[in-house]
Amino acid sequence: MIRSGISAIRRLSSAPGNSSFFFRQLFDHESSTYTYLLGDLVSKECILIDPVLEQVERDKQAVHQTGLNLKFAINTHVHADHITGTGLLKKSTNCKSIISKYSGAKADIYVEDGDNIEFGQFALTVRPTPGHTNGCVTYVLESQKCAFTGDALLIRGCGRTDFQEGDAATLYDSVHAQIFSLPDDFTLYPAHDYKGWTATSVREEKLYNPRLSKSKEQFVEIMKNLNLAYPKKIDVAVPANRVCGIQD
Repeated sequence: MIRSGISAIRRLSSAPGNSSFFFRQLFDHESSTYTYLLGDLVSKECILIDPVLEQVERDKQAVHQTGLNLKFAINTHVHADHITGTGLLKKSTNCKSIISKYSGAKADIYVEDGDNIEFGQFALTVRPTPGHTNGCVTYVLESQKCAFTGDALLIRGCGRTDFQEGDAATLYDSVHAQIFSLPDDFTLYPAHDYKGWTATSVREEKLYNPRLSKSKEQFVEIMKNLNLAYPKKIDVAVPANRVCGIQD
C-alpha cells in the first residue's frame, strides 16, 4: 500500500531494531551498484531497491531462501550505468514497480514527496532529492534509523550533474534539505560505491564529504570541473530504464 503523509512512519518509529526486520545489502561488481532487500519476517512481505538486470536470479534466490514474497521492486532514479532488473522481476513474480512521478519512466506506481511504501509493519517515506536527475528520491526507513539515498548522496561523494537533468545547485539544496536534515545517527545506504565502503551516516557526510561539506558556491564549482568520462552504458541504460528495464 502507498500512503501519503508520515503518520505510519511515526507509528513505527518506536520500535528500532525490530527483530522481524530483514535486511541484506547486495552488490553488482560490474556497475558497482548496491541492491537492497528489505523485508518483514512476520508478514513475509519484502521489497528490493535498485535491482540490476544481470543479478535478478540472485535476488530472486535471496527472496525465496528467506521465505519472503516480493511486493515491490523500487528504483531511486533512472540509472545511466546499468539496466534495472525491475521489468524482469515483474515478469517472474507478482511484484509491482515503483519510481518517482518525476522520473519520466514507466512504472506501476508513481511516488512523490511524503508518500509511504509499506511492506508488512514497515514503511519507507519518499523524500525528493533531484539534482542528479529530476526523478531522484531518497527512501527513509525511520523505524530502523536509515535512508537509501540513490545517487544523490554517495559515501564521501555524490552523483554527477553533467548529464540527464543534472543540476549542481539543485543537488546541493536537495541533499542539505532532505538528507542532512535527518538525525545525525541515521545510517545512509547509497546506490553505488567504488572504494569499498558499504554505509555511512548523516553526521559523517556533513563533516567529511569533500563536496557537500563545502558552501553551495564551492560545490557548484567542484561539480563543474570534474571532467568525468562519458558514461559507457548511458545510451543503452537510460532508454531501457525509462520502460522499466524490459519491453512488455
